[in-house]
Amino acid sequence: MLSLERLRILHAIDAYGSVSAAADVLHVTTSAISQQMGKLERETGQQLLAKNGRGVRLTDAGRLLSGHADRILSMVELAHSDLEAHRGAPVGTLAIGAFPTAARGLFPRVLAALRDEHPQLRPYLEEMEPREAVPRLMRGDIDLAVVLDWYNKPLPLPDGLAKAELLDDVADVAVPSGHPLAGREWCDLEDFAGDDWIGWPPGEFCHEWLVFTLRGKGLEPRIAHAAEEHHTQLALVAAGLGVAITPRLGRGPVPEGVSIVPVRHTMRRHVYAAWRADADRRPSIRAAVDALRRAGAER
Repeated sequence: MLSLERLRILHAIDAYGSVSAAADVLHVTTSAISQQMGKLERETGQQLLAKNGRGVRLTDAGRLLSGHADRILSMVELAHSDLEAHRGAPVGTLAIGAFPTAARGLFPRVLAALRDEHPQLRPYLEEMEPREAVPRLMRGDIDLAVVLDWYNKPLPLPDGLAKAELLDDVADVAVPSGHPLAGREWCDLEDFAGDDWIGWPPGEFCHEWLVFTLRGKGLEPRIAHAAEEHHTQLALVAAGLGVAITPRLGRGPVPEGVSIVPVRHTMRRHVYAAWRADADRRPSIRAAVDALRRAGAER
């Protein structure tokens, strides 16, 4: 009998290209993965991994088994989906990943609504950026992800995912209260040609978007500081250390010393829910998406 968990590990090595990458996405150590692969090779009686320089590659037998693992894991998810659909009501645990401003701006009312409307459903929310949420969704660690992209830079989603649009979130520019543009009715991004920016850490999708957008306006971005949380960015703006893009979702009160200026050519983030297509029939998925849509419409 082949171990489902070991098949999941083999599939992750194939999908992410290395033992270390698979260990990162599965939140286990590389030694644990090596031990499990050794057991899987003994179970199958075949070599599944071979050394390739400093890393490993899948053998022909490994690639063959990984293809079967992909279908097996999909069938397990489909079975779970069908069983829940057979019950006809949202029940059990629903693991959700959402980026921080969605977690703050949408999920208090979403989770309260799910608690009141579906008492047998146990949603579990964890904050995570889209770069983490999408791989975890694909491998089945979470059931639903709330992710974003920007009006001029789509977020690529892998095959096998379904999605539903939730809302468009307008973004403004936050400036120190003493800034020449503070109090203006609107501004253009070109107006900030001489400013330092408070941005996101390199590697973040929003960092890439900011650099892409400013360069599209003919501006070479001068990113003076980087922070993941918008509240931290606004604190740095209040200290006069730069200007920042600030979306409206989950913004909350603006700190003293910060002025918000709308952008004439509106910048929008598209917020949507994503889930594995083979889980499409799960009532818990549908209930959560309905609650998210209502929360988005009530903003």
